[in-house]
Amino acid sequence: MSASAKPKFAMYWAASCGGCEIAVLNTHEKILDVDANFEVVFWPVAMDAKYKDVEAMPDRSILLTLFNGGIRTTENAELAHLMRQKSQILVAFGSCACEGCIPGLANLSNKQALFDTVYNSPSTTNSQETRPQPETAVPEGTLKIPYFYPVLKTLDQVVDVDYYIPGCPPESHQISAVIDLVIQVVQGKALLPAKGATIGAGESTVCDECPRQRNIKAIKKFTRIQELKVVDPALCLLEQGIPCNGPATRSGCGALCPQAGAQCIGCYGPAAGVIDYGARLMTAFASVIDSTDPQEIDAILDGLVDPAGQFYRFNLASSLLRASRSAWKSQ
Repeated sequence: MSASAKPKFAMYWAASCGGCEIAVLNTHEKILDVDANFEVVFWPVAMDAKYKDVEAMPDRSILLTLFNGGIRTTENAELAHLMRQKSQILVAFGSCACEGCIPGLANLSNKQALFDTVYNSPSTTNSQETRPQPETAVPEGTLKIPYFYPVLKTLDQVVDVDYYIPGCPPESHQISAVIDLVIQVVQGKALLPAKGATIGAGESTVCDECPRQRNIKAIKKFTRIQELKVVDPALCLLEQGIPCNGPATRSGCGALCPQAGAQCIGCYGPAAGVIDYGARLMTAFASVIDSTDPQEIDAILDGLVDPAGQFYRFNLASSLLRASRSAWKSQ
């Protein structure tokens, strides 16, 4: 198949760490199937490509775009609109695009506080109080940099999204399964799922994939895993007082963390049907507390040292909360 006859593929990296790009490369020889069945026309991390090249393409000429990262700057937003315009299928790829992920936790602070931390912290030398400006005059002309939005948004809060692939990053075997599906669709051997579907993941929870025993439900204290002298390798971590997010987290990872003795932190996002991840998780945690005394229950829950990070580490930007009042007011 000649390059011109192949369907076109693109991938873009917005406000994220780049782990999703590495996860695609970690599919190993499966990446050769992408090259064999698609013409890669835009993938800045892997090839030399310019925005103007994409702008010159006919609308909807790209069959599939994997868009990873949240929308933090005007550049991110412009590329989201551009890739939506040029793509038939736009996929929110990875937790940052789907939910906001770790960058979304910055929504708890306003822009001033964020910049104070970055440019005036003890680890930063900035005697001239230099801060980024959208435009700066220099002898050669005017330099322009992207504007930093007060609130990070998920991809679907900015443009229409066709499908979601969760994970921080998505597991390589799940990416491979999605690649196989799209190739079969291109070859006329399969159909795409309904628009808006989550693909490359399960429909249940991490608990359903986890082999650990549960149903003791007798927690008197929440504790950090490193504070326990002994962790039972067979018993549910949550029922040992270790705050594990498995009850609210979508399956698909194979419960890798709990099986390795580490609690689930929720990187695959809310399980199917969960409206607000944090609210569902609070309910799950409360259900294993061995007390009917409201004051004692409150005291036990106070043992969670970082509630915001525990309940909304990966999905604050897509939750019902979205952002702090100060962040919203600074818009």
